[in-house]
Amino acid sequence: MFEMKDRREIEQLNRDELIARILDLSALVEQLRDENRTLRAKIEELERGAHRSAAPFSNGTPKADPKPPGRKKGEGPFTYRRPPLPIELTEHPIDVPVDRTECPACGGALVEVRVDLAYVTDLPPVPRPSIRQYRVSVCECRTCGKQVRGRHPDVAPDQFGATAHRLGTRLKATAHTLYYGLGIPQRKVPEVLHLLSGVEVTQGALSQDAMRQAEGPVGTAYVTLREGVKESPSVHTDDTSWQYDGKPAFLMVFETPTAVVYQIRPQHRNEEVREVVPATYTGVMTCDGGKSYDAIELRDVKQQKCLRHIDGLFEEALKDDPGNGFAATLKGHLDAAHELWRQFRAGAIDRERYDRDGVRLYGVVTTALIGERTRLHFLDPEGATDRDRTNRRLAEGIGEHHDRGNLLRFVGDPSIEPTNNRAERALRPAVIARKVSHCSRNERGATAFSAFVSVIRTATKAGASAVETLSHLFAPSSPSRASP
Repeated sequence: MFEMKDRREIEQLNRDELIARILDLSALVEQLRDENRTLRAKIEELERGAHRSAAPFSNGTPKADPKPPGRKKGEGPFTYRRPPLPIELTEHPIDVPVDRTECPACGGALVEVRVDLAYVTDLPPVPRPSIRQYRVSVCECRTCGKQVRGRHPDVAPDQFGATAHRLGTRLKATAHTLYYGLGIPQRKVPEVLHLLSGVEVTQGALSQDAMRQAEGPVGTAYVTLREGVKESPSVHTDDTSWQYDGKPAFLMVFETPTAVVYQIRPQHRNEEVREVVPATYTGVMTCDGGKSYDAIELRDVKQQKCLRHIDGLFEEALKDDPGNGFAATLKGHLDAAHELWRQFRAGAIDRERYDRDGVRLYGVVTTALIGERTRLHFLDPEGATDRDRTNRRLAEGIGEHHDRGNLLRFVGDPSIEPTNNRAERALRPAVIARKVSHCSRNERGATAFSAFVSVIRTATKAGASAVETLSHLFAPSSPSRASP
């Protein structure tokens, strides 16, 4: 009797506890539903805002009291426009005398105490294009009737009839620099040329000439630049997306101390990298952690992995797990090595201290990696936590680079840069061109883009004029020009 009663009481208690638990879960479900509705409304608002504005920074309510543009008083160095040198003056100075003899305040006599110099720089009226006429004599053989034309370096052998009027080398060099060098859309280049020089030219003429030049003198110069990378002591390389023929492609850049080389390929594998940086390359290649650079075919090429890309791995790991001691410690050691390099390049420390601190940092990084890899090796896989799995990916990936000497190569040679910033900056003009021109229409256009941009960026890197460089290549007597 008593056992039956106790059983009913226990069942009643279990039912009451189960009901209470169900009520708690129901309340939690309603709370999560409310949060879900709020988050969905926020996502929809953000998506609508993104579609409304092409400029992300223009979203939101404008500031009631925005700061005025320009340098603020007392902040930063003050600079002013440099006055022109006497040799730069294009007109005779204009005297501006005081047009009164009495002081406007008290009526006293005025005496000259100094002469202030003022300048105005302006554009001249639209100049007339330089048009030169050649009177080409044509003779005919009395025996066979063959015609022989007069020859001149500036006149092509086939320049007669419908093609008698052609564009000069400087005009074409300027047009191609506006497009390939400055990123002005090619359809707007004729308008810019007409606005500044009065020359009338069509977009089609410029496009066809670019293709011919890319297959001629510019293409020859481009091949020379590509071959020069193989002999360079260092090269920075990176890639970004591109397309031609309506299909995805990759635009790669290879920057050396003296040249900048671009190439566009449908894939980005080690085969494409080895077109410019061969497996026998004896210099140092700075790059990110892409699989194409870690291929077995490039194992003998000395590399320096970009520390900024590796920092991204640490930041992602610490974002999800701020208490990850291994990630935080290793990141701190690599940051210290980077700071050491910056101090040496700035002249704050000498080479002796750089070498001493570099050896110490190399040792602590090695110790940290060996310790974590050893711990993970003996760890029971069933007892591994999310932090263990994260650390395994970090230790194995970064450890492999360190084993090959590609993580801290710069601590032994400060001439090696620890980041790939050079290549990333070299890609920026191409990224802008991608947005403006929507990449290349076909493979021929992609080749022309690679050749022209490589020649122009290399000339700019050397401090030379891109227009003068292209004009020299376009000249019939140029050594880089293909034989007619």
